[in-house]
Amino acid sequence: MSANQIHEADRVEGAPHPRETETLFGQDQAEQDFLLALNSNRLHHGWLISGPKGVGKATLAWRIARFLLTLPAEDGGGMFAPEPQVHRSLNVDPDHPVSHRIRALSEPGVFLLRRGFAGSTDSAREKARQDGKFAADIRVNEVRELSSYLHMSMADGGRRVVIVDSADEMNVNAANALLKMLEEPPARTVMLLISHQPSRLLPTIRSRCRELRLHALSSDNMQLALTQAGFEANDSPALSEMAAGSVGEALKHLQQDGLPLYAELLSLFSSSRGLDRSKALNFVNALNGKGADAKLELILGLFDLFLARLARTGAIGAPPRVEIAPGEGNLLMQLAPSVHKARDWAKAAQEITDRTRHGKSVNLDPASLVLDTVFKIHQTAVA
Repeated sequence: MSANQIHEADRVEGAPHPRETETLFGQDQAEQDFLLALNSNRLHHGWLISGPKGVGKATLAWRIARFLLTLPAEDGGGMFAPEPQVHRSLNVDPDHPVSHRIRALSEPGVFLLRRGFAGSTDSAREKARQDGKFAADIRVNEVRELSSYLHMSMADGGRRVVIVDSADEMNVNAANALLKMLEEPPARTVMLLISHQPSRLLPTIRSRCRELRLHALSSDNMQLALTQAGFEANDSPALSEMAAGSVGEALKHLQQDGLPLYAELLSLFSSSRGLDRSKALNFVNALNGKGADAKLELILGLFDLFLARLARTGAIGAPPRVEIAPGEGNLLMQLAPSVHKARDWAKAAQEITDRTRHGKSVNLDPASLVLDTVFKIHQTAVA
């Protein structure tokens, strides 16, 4: 994290915050669906912006917020009222005063509801703020702050925009409190709920929102988004495949060497002599040093990815079209040559998930957790 960045629960560390991102790539349909509702005078008060993590949901929410807050105030109409303007883009001049205030988090027309810092006292929360430790969920007290905000009168009578990032992180009490606001929405207020897994939300929350569904990015759009964020991705197709079209995941892999780590993982099982134990120990050494917790989560995610691709290869009889690392296709076919083997890999993936969850709950040594997973994969490969 650079010196000018602050700890924020809704920021990918080391990357620009979505409110600082001007252009959204690959999600034109969602933008046009919103503009169609606006141009048709059917602007709903609640919008559920859904889709996989890291595909631009928060960027779209901030683009909508900027756009709505720069629209001229409605004059009430009348026989001499001008024809309503047809809006074709959410683009806003980055030098517009609203753009400046949004980047600085000082725009009075926006309320951002997100996880606060951990701790039950002011001093504990201040220490958590300095350490960058966030609460596990959005709590009801934070929703009550939103309620107080909505009961205040805007000085200019203008619009207000509420961004919830993400709605999935609300605990039960917070979700019920937000539901009441959706049921009785304040005038000239638009609520934008970001959700990675909308099926986990209260059905009553979903029913009171219109949905804008975003999709995984193509390799080309991924490259454009990464360049905008200030990152170079020379192996964009492989990175896009690895990240499943998610810029957020791609940024994580770029910053934590996900591609070379995945290639190293494949090499553990590529030897004709079986598992290379010395390589396995070297692989575990990636957990040493700074950022060990994040590296552990990355490695566990790479195991999940490898197992999923093995099961898919066996099920359809062919490896994925795009290789994440050289030689991956041949290895996947070697280890998963049949539908029967695909079932073995699917079963192993579930067992590994259960064992990993248990190991983390009892604070098992990360190196032991990773080695246990390596041995389980090897056992499945030779069975």
